[in-house]
Amino acid sequence: MKKRLHFLLLALSYKIRDLRRPRRIILEEVEIKPGDRVLDFGCGPGSYLLPLVEMVGPPGKIYALDINPLAIRMVRGLAERKQLKNISTIHSDGPTGLPDDYLDVVLLYDVFHHLEQPQEVLRELHRILKPGGILSVSDHHLKASQIIQALTESNLFKLLKTGRFTYSFNKI
Repeated sequence: MKKRLHFLLLALSYKIRDLRRPRRIILEEVEIKPGDRVLDFGCGPGSYLLPLVEMVGPPGKIYALDINPLAIRMVRGLAERKQLKNISTIHSDGPTGLPDDYLDVVLLYDVFHHLEQPQEVLRELHRILKPGGILSVSDHHLKASQIIQALTESNLFKLLKTGRFTYSFNKI
């Protein structure tokens, strides 16, 4: 019950945050295109999903992954209410079940600092990203140097660009 309440309060705080800084502004740094396949790793209550749906359009596909079953239920509810057919949920702490070289973009926003096995997650994200695919990272709990080092030290990703809100990495 306590975890549920905490998650619901977190979801409410995200709604307030999103009024000040709409998620689309952040996503525009990633240059997501119509038809892209995108994974929102650690999707939470789905703050990024509606702008993602607009950006990828009907031919695109969005995967929303989270370890919290309440997050998955919220995303499914949002998709049903809005009749969004191109959103699929994945309940997991890392493994995606997606094919190799499948995704165009992975979003890893404010979740990296929570990961118990960050290098295993990075190997999974490397596996499912297409060659040239983008891993977009933002984590306000970490300094820029910590993010860059953590993502590049395994030689799976290289820094492509630094944006105002995000860091974009290419699959090596």
